[in-house]
Amino acid sequence: MTQPNYDFVTAAPIVPVLVIDQLEHAVPLAKALVAGGLPALEITLRTECALDAIEAIAAAVPGAIVGAGTVCNRAQLLECQNRGARFIVSPGSSDAIFQAAHDAQLPLLPGVATASEIIHAKEAGFEILKFFPAEINGGAKALKAYSGPFYDLQFCPTGGIGPDNLADYLALPNVIAVGGSWITPKSAMQAGDWSKITDIARQAVALAHGIRNAA
Repeated sequence: MTQPNYDFVTAAPIVPVLVIDQLEHAVPLAKALVAGGLPALEITLRTECALDAIEAIAAAVPGAIVGAGTVCNRAQLLECQNRGARFIVSPGSSDAIFQAAHDAQLPLLPGVATASEIIHAKEAGFEILKFFPAEINGGAKALKAYSGPFYDLQFCPTGGIGPDNLADYLALPNVIAVGGSWITPKSAMQAGDWSKITDIARQAVALAHGIRNAA
């Protein structure tokens, strides 16, 4: 069986978590983020146009690695795959979504917050997990503690992460990347200020690489 490709999570230290309210924003937003050095894009299924946005980006932005977030069941996972999603992010985890990802041979970041959930995901064969919501579940201190018993796993924490605490996470060896929404401020999206979003992305990438180099 072909193993899913998890290169999306190593393409850059930050995976933008995107809430797209207007379909016409999808392609220029994706182009702006790719230009800023952030090719892996998590389109959350929180809006009516999310699936159409995934499809549009997959078709029109070849430099983007488009994925789907807020995926909670098998039907959503398969629909996202049909629309062109190349990876899946779930806020939680279950045997059903584990099996769906295995059947589809699609990379999945299952959401975990506790040691028991981490063990569950590990037993299902997943080695890169989404720690969510990160800040309210102990943040970087919790992930540092998990590095002992789960030394062979890596995490992509999401939830409450921004420039002020980015270093706390990226300095940890078990953090492969972080997910964040600060890259795409709503005001810039509403104004169609794509150059501003590219600038924010570039600054975030530079900050992240500086943190990693100093760690």
